[in-house]
Amino acid sequence: MKDQKKAGVILSYAGQLVHILSGIIYTPIMLRLLGQNEYGLYHLVYSVVSYLGLLNLGFNAAYMRFYARAKVSDDKNGVAKLNGMFLLIFGVISAVCVLCGIVMLTNIHGLFGEGLSEQEYATAEILMIMMVINLALSFPGSVFNCIITSQERFVFQKTVQLLQYIASPFLTLPLLLLGYGSIGMVSVTTFLTVFVLAVNIYYCFIKLRTKVCFKGLKFSLLREMWVFTFFIFLNQIIDQVNWSVDKFLLGRILGTAAVAVYGIGGQINTLYLQFSVSVSNVFVPKVNKIVAETDDNKEITRLFTKVGRIQFIIMMLILTGFIFLGQDFIKVWAGEGYDESYYVALCLLIPVTVPLIQNLGIEIQRAKNKHKARSVVYFCIAVVNVFISIPLIQFFGPVGAAFGTTIALTAGNILFMNWYYHKKIGIDILYFWKNIVSFIPGLIIPCIAGVVYMLIPHPGNIAVLVVSVIVYSAVYCLSMFFLGMNKEEKSLITGPLKRKIKR
Repeated sequence: MKDQKKAGVILSYAGQLVHILSGIIYTPIMLRLLGQNEYGLYHLVYSVVSYLGLLNLGFNAAYMRFYARAKVSDDKNGVAKLNGMFLLIFGVISAVCVLCGIVMLTNIHGLFGEGLSEQEYATAEILMIMMVINLALSFPGSVFNCIITSQERFVFQKTVQLLQYIASPFLTLPLLLLGYGSIGMVSVTTFLTVFVLAVNIYYCFIKLRTKVCFKGLKFSLLREMWVFTFFIFLNQIIDQVNWSVDKFLLGRILGTAAVAVYGIGGQINTLYLQFSVSVSNVFVPKVNKIVAETDDNKEITRLFTKVGRIQFIIMMLILTGFIFLGQDFIKVWAGEGYDESYYVALCLLIPVTVPLIQNLGIEIQRAKNKHKARSVVYFCIAVVNVFISIPLIQFFGPVGAAFGTTIALTAGNILFMNWYYHKKIGIDILYFWKNIVSFIPGLIIPCIAGVVYMLIPHPGNIAVLVVSVIVYSAVYCLSMFFLGMNKEEKSLITGPLKRKIKR
């Protein structure tokens, strides 16, 4: 299983790299083929339909907790009944999703107000139908994904994800070139959802020989599950508000063009978020196992810090690189009319970096069943985010919306959570930050190089940008290797190289 974890992390980052590269290449073409207004319309409809994703009520996380409990007890029949119960639960959720989608569709003019033209409303109706179908299919699919994760079959799981990332732009571009626009994009997404669902079902039943039992289900567990998942569900609402409400408010107040500007910054933030989760997801089963068997806070702190350091190295390469090269990147990548997207992205990326290097802590809280306070505090802050974003949008447009999210993230995800990890979860947060601060010497040289780049006049074309990205990445990696990394982290790089040389 150790090899599965290592391979899973490598494949995760390979997938994210493909996802980012395809986005970098594919997004400029998409923007020019769709136009700013239709791109904004796509993001606006998605921001509304994505709220239906809250219907999973946090049950995904509950599966991992209850599976770990059954596994420790060596209760194979209990695991089969757990699988059956979750398939029933998510089947019902899928049906409810479709019903909610129908209600939304019949009230689409009320949802979007007067900000859209009649043609945009017609396109929005089709997009909404397809997005709802896609989301409804993803609910039962999440059960099979949880089963594969619980078995720690990361090589298969991440390979499928990698193939999905590769296929998406290759299937979408021909449809865009043929003039199918945003409808073609959503069609490809739905096709890939069906494909991945079918592959996962085959793998679970044929390869893993997963057992599913619908008889003698312990529906009494539902109350315990609901108590556990309610606060996860509350946290999902918070995330949805923080990452989607800005687009909805911008669409109603300023129109689809403002949504498009915010959408570019938001897309960069989405890629940033995904890159961090690639490492922490692989350690979810291990966290649940430690808590179920020993609940050793020292071991948990070491794991939390180890994963956080690896995430910091990677996330700071992306963040500092974007700070220094981001303005040129936006101009080359998105084209004219998206200058504000750079500041939108900065408002989202900078404050979210701290929770991203600590996101294993979310799984630790869930495993310990101590995620309630976090959800309540976050919910209050998310409500404040909505109210402060409305006047900020009116005065500062898309940047104002992003800054409202900055305030919410700083108060909740940084200040409150670090106190909570230390005082209530049992993680030695001072030990964690002492380890993170030790990276400062490795950041000095890259930051000096970045400032020099910004001060020296240069043409903002793609050739200069590509060379600058390569040079900056090389400077950062060398500086981090010699001045920032510890012996264990260096061995992750030198170990495979030494083995290859010996061969």
